[in-house]
Parts: sequence; structure tokens; C-alpha cells
Amino acid sequence: MSNDFKPTNVLIIGGTGAIGAYITSSLLSAASPKPYTTLSLFTRPGWDSDPSSNKAKLIQHWQSQGLKVVTGNVESLDQAGFTQVFEEGKFDTVISCLGRATLKYQPKIIDAAEHSQSVQWFLPSEYGTDVAYNEKSASEPTHVGKLALRKHIREKIERLKVTYVVTGPYFDMWLYPIPGYEQAGGFVPSEKKAYVIDDGEGKVDDGEGKVGFCTMWDVGKFVTATLRHPTQSFGKALKVQSFIVTPKEVLAEFEKQTGSTFDVTETPLPEIQELEEVLWDKKSDNPQPNPQATFVTLRRIWAQGGTLYEKNDNEVLEVKQEDLDTLEEGVRRYLAGGYKAETFGVRACSANL
Repeated sequence: MSNDFKPTNVLIIGGTGAIGAYITSSLLSAASPKPYTTLSLFTRPGWDSDPSSNKAKLIQHWQSQGLKVVTGNVESLDQAGFTQVFEEGKFDTVISCLGRATLKYQPKIIDAAEHSQSVQWFLPSEYGTDVAYNEKSASEPTHVGKLALRKHIREKIERLKVTYVVTGPYFDMWLYPIPGYEQAGGFVPSEKKAYVIDDGEGKVDDGEGKVGFCTMWDVGKFVTATLRHPTQSFGKALKVQSFIVTPKEVLAEFEKQTGSTFDVTETPLPEIQELEEVLWDKKSDNPQPNPQATFVTLRRIWAQGGTLYEKNDNEVLEVKQEDLDTLEEGVRRYLAGGYKAETFGVRACSANL
């Protein structure tokens, strides 16, 4: 690959998912000159069988912005099938946005990219928590899948350029308490309640306990910026962030915007760790983890400072702080319905769909 490589034909896999939709929408709305010539979405066949469905309306809206559609099934398509898809579309860059439930299919997809004649650059679905933050990361049960992929890439991938875009927790999702396990953190404006983890060192009370976040829209901005800086990104795990704040600062912003005082429940870190033991069913000879175990563990990692760096990579991508979301904007969006209410402009243009 030459040093002046620029993405031309980009394929996004999982581009209608929770974070994928933000990435797809951000890429399509990127300022000119866009960091690609064509952008295509890999999605299941039959996506347009019900034109009234939200997914059909969203993809049709994106098509009006220039998106192309390629159909296939991530689960059933084998490595050779993906290689054929890549070569027929002449895709030189692939962005994976697969969710946690489908991450197990990434190795065959990246192997297909490695063996294709067209794909030069691959961005795995690494958005979120840094799985290689420190020596303790390897023992975190939430990191197993992504660490296995990194190992696979180190051992099996030789030709392909790979970039991980590590965003830390999505602020938009962190604000929502986990149903039934609210003590792991979150805000309920309708009830004027806040739940925070006390790390046992008084940091929550002192306004410490900082967490580095990305809003979901900013994840899309950072991926777009990554495509504009290929050679600076090759072979790296880029750590990017919207802002770094404490739970106390988030609480203050909620109280400011709502004009109300919140009732705050603080849960000591040891209690969260005990809850993890139960949810992961670690004392059982045949563990059956609770589906919520992952989310409780991640919140504990974040509360312990697992999102903080001496320096992030925003500058590497030439992303300016004034172009990113602020705490104020993140809270305002949450109060307006949050990421669960995001339509990516579909409602605004629904009359044309």
C-alpha cells in the first residue's frame, strides 16, 4: 500500500445498529470533500420488505444522501462469501460496527478482507471501553471477545492495515440506569433521582472519580476523522474522547437544566464488585451469567478510572474540542428523549419517504 492511500469505496457492516447508525449518518453528512468516494451498507436481504418499518425508512433516507446497499447475512455468509462481496464491490476500506452479540463473526470477516484483492484497511468494532487499558484488562470478562480478536489480528493478519477507534463509554448510554440494577449508576430525571458509584476513596463526594466519555454522535465524528487520516491511523488503537467529567458535574448539569434537586444514591464500590460476583455466577461450577453482568462490570471499570489517559489522540485526528459535544449538550439530548428517540432525520423527511 502506498503512503498516499485514501479511502475510496467504503463498506460499513452493522451500520444500522445502536452505534453503527451514528457512524453511518455521520459519514454521510461529512463535509466536502468527503473522506471516501462511495459509501455502502452491508445489511440483511429483505430490509425493504416492509417500507413502513423504521429500518426501511432509515436506509431509504440514507440512500437519498448517496448511500449504496449491499445485501448479505453476517451469520451465514462464510469467509469466501465475504471475500467475494469485498472484491465485487471493489471495497478498499471496511468499517465494522457489529454489536456485542455478533462480534464472534468478526474473525471470518477480517480474514476475508485479508485474503481479498481489494480491501486495504479495516476498522474493527472496537468502539467503547479500552480492552488493553492496563495489566488487569486481560482478566476482565467483558473484554474476552475483543481481546481474542486483537490476538487473532496479531497472529493471522499480515497485509491488511487495521485501526481500532477506542472511544470509551458512550455518554448517552451511561446516563440510563440498568433496570433492576440502578445502583450501578444512572439518572432518572422524571423521578429526580441519581445513582452513582462511590469508589471507596471519597472521590464521588469530592467531585473526583473522573470518566472520559464520547457521545454517540462524536463516535461518528471520530470515525469520519479517522478516514481522513489513514496513514496516521494505521496499526494504532486511537483513544478519543468528547469530554472528561465527574458524576458530580453531571449531576450539577441535570439539576441546572431541570431546575430541581436530585435525590442521590451512592453505592460503595465493594458492593458493586459483590454484585458482579453474583451476576457472573462465579461461584458456580457451571456459571450462567446474567445478561446484565457485562454492563455492571463496565460501569465499575469506568468508575475506577479505566477511561483516563495522560493524553488522548484527538489531536492526531485533528479534531478540535469546539467541534465536539459538551456535557451540556449531552444532558440536553437525554432530557429530550436520549439516543433511544434519535431518528437521524427520518421524521423530518418522512413525507418524502
